[in-house]
Order: sequence, then structure tokens, then C-alpha cells
Amino acid sequence: MKLLLDTCVFLWWSQGSARVSGEVRKLVADPANDVYVSAVTAWELAVKHGLGKLELPAQPDVFVPTRREWYGFSSLPVDEASALQLPRLPPVHGDPFDRLLICQAIEHGMTLVTPDRLVSRYPVRIAW
Repeated sequence: MKLLLDTCVFLWWSQGSARVSGEVRKLVADPANDVYVSAVTAWELAVKHGLGKLELPAQPDVFVPTRREWYGFSSLPVDEASALQLPRLPPVHGDPFDRLLICQAIEHGMTLVTPDRLVSRYPVRIAW
């Protein structure tokens, strides 16, 4: 299974937070699953950090790739086909970062790992 981590899940995982569900821990630990962190997550973290809304232990350009590589997660770039999924989404969620993660999950046949209940209203597989 291909898993795409929501930004909050990547942060919580990186912090060793108990907020990550037991189910997600099992899925990420399963060597049969491939785990991805999107460039959208890097963008969101960089924006929020730059605005002073998010503290990180290092600058985003160091934090994101270092943590992603440390945990063996793959990077998922933003591609044209994913971006073009946007007009197909219903207007359920206003967050542009979440909407693009949903588009990437749909386009690439991934399961989006998120605690966000609104995401279940989209045509995307989710895990939590």
C-alpha cells in the first residue's frame, strides 16, 4: 500500500507524539507499505514557520528532508496531473494544502493518512 502522510501526521510522527493512532503506527511500520511525504507538506511547513505560526527544531529546509530520510519516507513531488484533479473535488474543505494532498492521493492511488474527518467526504482512501 502507498501511504501519503498528512502534514500534521508527519509532524506528530517526527515528534514521537502519542497523537498518532495505533493503526497508523502499524501501517507505517509494515515493510510492505511505502510511505510518502509530499512537497505540499514541505511547502505548508515552510509557510507556517515563516509566518511564525509553527516552531520547528530546525529550519524547514533542514527539518523536512532530514526527518523524512531518517524515517525512510519517500518524497512525492507536486505534478501536473495531481494539480488538475483540483476542479474535480467538491467544495468541502477550504485548506489548499489539504486539497492538494487529496488530489495527489487520488492521482497516485494512495491512501491519505489523516485524522481530518472532512477528508472522508472526498473520493479518496484514508487511514487513521
